Amino acid sequence: MIKGLFIAFILTTGLSSLVSPTEPAAAIQADTLKESLKRGEKVYMANCQSCHMPEGEGIPATFPPLAKSDYLMKDQKRAIGTVLHGLSGEITVNGEKYSMDMPAMSYLSDEEVADVLNYIQNNWGNKAKAVTPAQVKAERKK
Repeated sequence: MIKGLFIAFILTTGLSSLVSPTEPAAAIQADTLKESLKRGEKVYMANCQSCHMPEGEGIPATFPPLAKSDYLMKDQKRAIGTVLHGLSGEITVNGEKYSMDMPAMSYLSDEEVADVLNYIQNNWGNKAKAVTPAQVKAERKK
């Protein structure tokens, strides 16, 4: 009982870092992103590479590139929505027009969508803030 009260006191007062040897928050977040990127690569290879190619280069005039993609990197919510709900019609990526139909991948879990977007948005010249499963869940409801 006393031990439980002590633990509750430590957690509610924010003193846990003083009594437990934990990693800094930035290191934990970096490790979490690193794991997400590994999982995301598998999701990408299974679901995306056939159109967008193994290195995200796309196919000119057919499938837009994900590598160094201004369209992809401009709006993270739009990127989440595109994976979840698909995309139809004309878009402009890096100054080139593409008219395409990308199928919805709503069969992917929230974690898989977050992971594949983290992989895509942090490779091939792209750099973005991590997407979380909670963000995907919120977009899925729209």
